[in-house]
Amino acid sequence: MKVVSAVLFLAIFWSQEWEPVNSDSIIHIGAIFDESARKDDEVFRMAVADLNLNNEILETEKITISVEFVDGNNPFQAVQEACELMNRGILALVSSIGCMSAGSLQSLADAMHIPHLFIQRATAGTPRSSCPLITTRTRQDDYTLFVRPPVYLNDVILQVVSEYSWQKFIIFYDQEYDIRGIQDFLDKTSQQGMDVSLQKVESNINMMITSMFRTMRVEELHRYRDTLRRAVLFMSPATAKAFITEVVETNLVAFDCHWIIINEEISDQDVQELVMKSIGRLTLIRQTFPLPQNTSQRCVKHNHRINTSLCDPKDPKAQTLEITNRYIYDTVLLLANTFHRKLEDRKWHSMASLTCIRKNSKPWQGGRPMLDNVKKSGVSGLTGFLEFTDNGTNPNIYFEILGTNYGEDRGRGVIKLATWDPVHGLNGTLTDRKLENNMRGVVLRVVTVLEEPFVMVSENVLGKPKKYQGYSIDVLDALSNYLGFKYEIYVAPDHKYGSQQADGVWNGLIGELVAKRADMGLSALTITPERESVVDFTTRYMDYSVGVLLRKAERTVDMFACLAPFDLSLWACIAGTVLLVGILVYLLNWLNPPRLPMGSVSSTTLYNSMWFVYGSFVQQGGEVPYTTLATRMMMGVWWLFALIVISSYTANLAAFLTISRIENSIQSLQDLSKQTELPYGTVLDSAVYEQVRSKAMNPFERDPMYSQMWRMINRTGGADNNVEESKEGIRKVKYGHFAFVWDVAVLEYVGINDEDCSFYTVGNKAPDRGYGIALQHGSPYRDIFSQRILELQQNGDMDILKLKWWPQDSPCDLYSAVHTKHRGSALDIHSFAGVFCVLAAGVVLSCLIAMVETWWTRRKGSRVPSKETQAHGTSARQAEPCHHQHDPHHDIPLTTLRTAPSPHYPQLPACCDIPCALIVQHRVEPNDDPSQLVPKIRMTAASPPTSRLYL
Repeated sequence: MKVVSAVLFLAIFWSQEWEPVNSDSIIHIGAIFDESARKDDEVFRMAVADLNLNNEILETEKITISVEFVDGNNPFQAVQEACELMNRGILALVSSIGCMSAGSLQSLADAMHIPHLFIQRATAGTPRSSCPLITTRTRQDDYTLFVRPPVYLNDVILQVVSEYSWQKFIIFYDQEYDIRGIQDFLDKTSQQGMDVSLQKVESNINMMITSMFRTMRVEELHRYRDTLRRAVLFMSPATAKAFITEVVETNLVAFDCHWIIINEEISDQDVQELVMKSIGRLTLIRQTFPLPQNTSQRCVKHNHRINTSLCDPKDPKAQTLEITNRYIYDTVLLLANTFHRKLEDRKWHSMASLTCIRKNSKPWQGGRPMLDNVKKSGVSGLTGFLEFTDNGTNPNIYFEILGTNYGEDRGRGVIKLATWDPVHGLNGTLTDRKLENNMRGVVLRVVTVLEEPFVMVSENVLGKPKKYQGYSIDVLDALSNYLGFKYEIYVAPDHKYGSQQADGVWNGLIGELVAKRADMGLSALTITPERESVVDFTTRYMDYSVGVLLRKAERTVDMFACLAPFDLSLWACIAGTVLLVGILVYLLNWLNPPRLPMGSVSSTTLYNSMWFVYGSFVQQGGEVPYTTLATRMMMGVWWLFALIVISSYTANLAAFLTISRIENSIQSLQDLSKQTELPYGTVLDSAVYEQVRSKAMNPFERDPMYSQMWRMINRTGGADNNVEESKEGIRKVKYGHFAFVWDVAVLEYVGINDEDCSFYTVGNKAPDRGYGIALQHGSPYRDIFSQRILELQQNGDMDILKLKWWPQDSPCDLYSAVHTKHRGSALDIHSFAGVFCVLAAGVVLSCLIAMVETWWTRRKGSRVPSKETQAHGTSARQAEPCHHQHDPHHDIPLTTLRTAPSPHYPQLPACCDIPCALIVQHRVEPNDDPSQLVPKIRMTAASPPTSRLYL
């Protein structure tokens, strides 16, 4: 029986395809298909054959068909073929073409009153876009019915990206897609503040990617890779497969990407192939058709049994069915039921041949009743329940949203995430779920700011990438080793953490994340509400509080500490008093000279009086006896004065040498804010700067301490006391008069590693906030990073990393304001260095005076000649010159020593037999007066006798 049915089916099929239309048949349907849609024609003929075999729907009548193929982009050809079909006498026109030709058929159907069942198809399987010329229903007598439901892709994708909280993504579309179809979607995303980019995918994808690598710079390519992390594909399945394969092989996408492919025409086989070719996470949106729970009822639709090869999902032919094929089958089924009802009610309007070329062409009189019956009919078929609303559209459409988890493993499982329909909207929850503990293949771009000890340059070899170290780098390496990702690190161009400018644009590290140029921001970065509004933060990995870096108060080493008990003015008064009293004693003795004993060598000169007064002042006594009453009265008062001064000096000197005073009294932020002598500041436009400003300016929580600090920090607009970088602030503290307000962790590291241990820190003990890792807004890494950081803290690994940079056994005391440590009350050599210097100066001065006295004594003695010298000189004055010589070291002629006295040099020796040496103290010019040379010459005994006179 089955063989007979199959043979009968084939006979009817071939007879209807090749034989002319039987003129006696009253059921005649015309069809116009795109010439590239041969499968539509196949399914159309199969549906007619199934219905002609069904005796329950059409008992005695059979359906005859006429099919024409047209160019989808040629409306004139479509109208011409439709007129030809109307000439043959058709009851309805079925078309499966594009929007361009459908508009012409719509006008023709309205003019000739022929029911037109339009099944929109997209070229090459690309997503549909609304037909602008035929979607507006301004009249109620339109004869075109839209078998396929309206295009809801804009509504579906808008809700999906909103559920995923995407703020920035790119839309790829192939060259066959009409981009005007998503204009409404772009308008709505713009209103919601989403950043959406568009890019057309050329037919030669390989050439497009190659050209991209050749023309883009490295920075542009990094930004493009970041853009590809979130993408929506409006493509045919074939183009999507080729595009995904190309970008994966060229490493343009990483494991953390999430792509959405939306197309009504995605089969199960397409889904599996797309999942196999992609990495990261994939979401697929396609049209679905409800199936009965009972498998035995899937092919039975009321009084009609559909061919098993079309209704069974497991059948290979059913799996290759396009959506337009399904709607064509249901359209034929709907028309058959309509004709059946018309025949039962005996309200059949025969169809005469029409002509649409003549001017006086009249429409079909039975067209309106036939159209109304088609609208009232409803049928359950391959696409579910097919019916029409008053405006001639099919309201029944369902979308299913399929998805995979993050992963690069091929053959991942696909699960159903949610459904969507025009009535209920999204049924299910879509979240960009966190990554599993596997990020192999992911390369993250990390932006940082150099800040000791969080991020520092450890090695910088010319021609090679810089290597970094620090506490934050250790945390990043711990995350990288556990999760398996790799990273590329670079420093923010402006070396700032980031703040919002007047125009709303963020700079610094935060600006790099906002602009999507980096995936992660890492440094001594604090979590603030302003920053968290534009980027995402992980949980804190270290506490943060504000502190102050101060220079320790050193005990000043003064070489002249012995002079410290008295002020300089007091020392001047004492010296003047010694001189004055010495002069008075001399005058009193001069007016009334004392009676000295016989043979006494003492005298009452001014020199002796001064020496006596000074000796008594330093408690050493004197040598000159003063016997007059006035002088003794003067000296008694002077001794009393000296006793008081010396006693006071001794007491104050002991206090100055044994008592250490702490010069710096700042022990907290409150102490710092109350004083104005020591200037202080922070890094301009930093988190600390904003924290002080907000707490000082906020009227609801105004803090007096921060208000006073803000007045100092914001002096002259912040230009005087603030710095551009933290290193500059630390240098100002060490080499200037300044206090630096900054992160306590950074300041403690600076104090610990200072060679001189010259710093100490004060600050709040309770943490204000914390340090965190910044990520792009909506980043899928936040949860997994936060979870791993909590595990490191629970295991104690964070404490181990912290002790590496903040050791507990530091030699420097960060909480003591005094630089030196006192050991008992013993005095050291530095305290008496000035006394030894005074003693050394006195010794040197005494030696110089002794030399001068010796010289003076000898010079004075040489001017008094002895009697023997005078006698010897007189006898030799008539002698001739001894000899002539020249100085070998100077070009000055030597004057011959004569035995006879010279009228110009009477003091010169008369004979050259006497050992002598004449030393010229000044240069002698030829024009000098010889009489003036005598005072310039000093004569001393010398050897040998041939000493020369240098003139």
